Amino acid sequence: MSFFTQYFTHLLEQYGYWVLFFALLLELIALPLPGEFIMTYAGLIVYQGQLNWVLSIAVAGIGACIGMSISYWIGYRLGTPFFEKYGRRIHFGPDKLEHVSRWYERYGNKLLLVAYFIPGVRHMTGLFSGVTRLPFRKYAAFAYPGALLWVSLFISLGRLLGPKWEAYHHTINRYMVLSGILMTVIYLCVYVYRKKKEALKGLIVKSLEKGHERFQSMGKVKFIVVAAFAVLVLFTSLLIGLIQDFLAHEFAMFDEVTVFILHQIFDPRWTPAMNDAVILGTYRFFLPVFAVTGIWIVLRGKDRVLELTVLAVVLIAGEGLNHALRYWFHRVGPQGGLEGLTFPSEPTMLAITIYGFAAYLLFRHYGNYFVRSLAFIAVIAVCLAVGIGLVYLQEQYPSDIAAGYVFGGAWLSMSVILLEIMRTIRGFKRD
Repeated sequence: MSFFTQYFTHLLEQYGYWVLFFALLLELIALPLPGEFIMTYAGLIVYQGQLNWVLSIAVAGIGACIGMSISYWIGYRLGTPFFEKYGRRIHFGPDKLEHVSRWYERYGNKLLLVAYFIPGVRHMTGLFSGVTRLPFRKYAAFAYPGALLWVSLFISLGRLLGPKWEAYHHTINRYMVLSGILMTVIYLCVYVYRKKKEALKGLIVKSLEKGHERFQSMGKVKFIVVAAFAVLVLFTSLLIGLIQDFLAHEFAMFDEVTVFILHQIFDPRWTPAMNDAVILGTYRFFLPVFAVTGIWIVLRGKDRVLELTVLAVVLIAGEGLNHALRYWFHRVGPQGGLEGLTFPSEPTMLAITIYGFAAYLLFRHYGNYFVRSLAFIAVIAVCLAVGIGLVYLQEQYPSDIAAGYVFGGAWLSMSVILLEIMRTIRGFKRD
């Protein structure tokens, strides 16, 4: 540790709650203090029994909320005249201020929930919220829960790391920052899609249909294809990053930290539940879901032969693709042996494709919003349970699980696109 961080650890050990409170208060007024480091070290002190976990979160949360409030009112007092007078010196004149103000009024308040996880951004959100005259109640409604979430996660992580804090806290902080950036990017993409949906649909559909005018009239199919294509692009981008990290052998620390945290959260009493969770990623569940989905298609499907064919392709080709990928990457999992090739994870890849495709058909042919939402949540919960169980039982590495999710998501989105394009082509031929 540097002298600066050693100084803060000494202060925390001596003065505990006071340092935690004022450090976060001052950091969120834009002072360059290591907030994540301070909170995770406070979590370590909690692990050692010198501080109370709940009280630490409360003190840190209050300090963060007061700091964000002060930052807001500083911005409010400065107001637009400050930027009108001095903004051009930093290339932020009245025109840019007005443009950014409109952007911030639309969805900037919601970004307050995740802005804390991005250094630099969290220091400016309070100030800029005041400058743009965002109503304080609306500001506080997002800023305060975001602050509580931020401090709770980092203090709890420090507590979970315990004796491994020195080895892992830098890696954890980096992953948390990346998660914050990813959540922000996803939110912005969703917002842009909602606002520019018609323009994006026209652009992507035009590239897909090669100018076929009749496809323009099929709004539902267009929406599905556009959404599936966007998901495919997202998973393809993640795939590129995963493959690069795999080839660079950069998964070791991620795997080690994830396994450690998982075993800190779930003690040995969870072993029976984890064994049950893993079964959800086997053919004991895949085949019944496959059969029920086939029956659903026969009873409710509109293009029964096509949907049954694509359902079979999802399972059979997905299984073949996973075997090919595992032998191509040839990464031996924790269990060892050639049968233990685990990258990407077969259970999670097949779980997300089979359960996901079944949920998609339900979404496609069943109009009840509650049932659709329940199916979506169930797929996510089951896939997460399978992955957590495999890691907990040390049958696969966390990076294997992540790769299974990403490859499975890409294969699922490709299958949906294939189904809807083939459905459209069959419709043209009938007419």
